[in-house]
Amino acid sequence: MAKSKRNRAKPAPADRPRKSAAGFPWKYAVYVAVAGLLAWAGYDYFAGRNESSAFAELAERGKSALARVEVRQSEGRGHLRAGQPISYGANPPISGPHYSTSVDPGFYDSAKSRSNLVHSLEHGLVVIHYDAPGDAVMATLHAWTGLFTGPWSGIVAVRRAGLGEKLILTAWRRTLRLNRFDEKSAAAFIDAFRGRGPENPVR
Repeated sequence: MAKSKRNRAKPAPADRPRKSAAGFPWKYAVYVAVAGLLAWAGYDYFAGRNESSAFAELAERGKSALARVEVRQSEGRGHLRAGQPISYGANPPISGPHYSTSVDPGFYDSAKSRSNLVHSLEHGLVVIHYDAPGDAVMATLHAWTGLFTGPWSGIVAVRRAGLGEKLILTAWRRTLRLNRFDEKSAAAFIDAFRGRGPENPVR
């Protein structure tokens, strides 16, 4: 006599992987990581805005220093072949013929070619010459070169032996000499002339 369907034994279920109760909650870890990245991006954004605002305030307070800026007539803008001799009327030079390579925005521990720096000035960069102004000033220069990095409006800081605590700030056809670092005066110079080179003014 055939067995009823009710009495038939049910086949054993196939082996299936079981979720471990103590398994690592990867989903939540991803959420935490994303939240952390967003928080950091937000902090970085607002920190950058705060730093820019603080710089703008310094520049506004230092505008009187612009009366001390030396202005010279242009010595030209021609490009020269590598190795071709160059003579400049200003020291450091703030215009004149130059080689085709420029110095990118940034902080440099060593000196750079005068010709290449002139090319950077033509692009609209401000070049700051320093030697041994002290740790606090060096930290400020690092911060400013990180704040303004545009290829047509950035800052270059380069070492110039023999200045000691003095600094020389240069832009195209313009120079500001500081016996000791004055952040208001320096910020005013940078704000006035950064991004206003003859090749591609962007401000």
